Amino acid sequence: MAIVYIGSDHAGLGLKAALVEQLARKGHQVHDLGPATSESCDYPVYAKKVCEQVLAEARDAAPGDVPPAFGILICGTGIGMSMTANHIPGIRAALCGCEFQARATRMHNNANVLCLGERVTGPGVALDIASIFLDTDFEGGRHLRRVNQIEA
Repeated sequence: MAIVYIGSDHAGLGLKAALVEQLARKGHQVHDLGPATSESCDYPVYAKKVCEQVLAEARDAAPGDVPPAFGILICGTGIGMSMTANHIPGIRAALCGCEFQARATRMHNNANVLCLGERVTGPGVALDIASIFLDTDFEGGRHLRRVNQIEA
């Protein structure tokens, strides 16, 4: 099972709560980095918190290894979280709206952060997307060469 750091803004709070509960029930080690209330807040703050934890866990991993920890970021659409996360070196965040995207981004891009939008993805679909994201391995090979070019 995976180590998962999860965060949202106020617009993603409901979906975050559902995912925290359901992923923990599936056996994942889930760390909720906030927020705890529906009071208006800024998504970049939580995106950075989650990404910092994912990167801290990854420092000892070899390039191309399965990430030792994943991040899940949720806002209204997932777009703001994705944009913020992808500005952080070492983070490969993917906004996924379906299971195919979740599987492909893990297999081909070795994504380490999943972004979701509460206003566009229902909790049942979001759990399926998150489960596939967390359970799918990176294929490596020609994909590793391409992933390495992202940071170059």
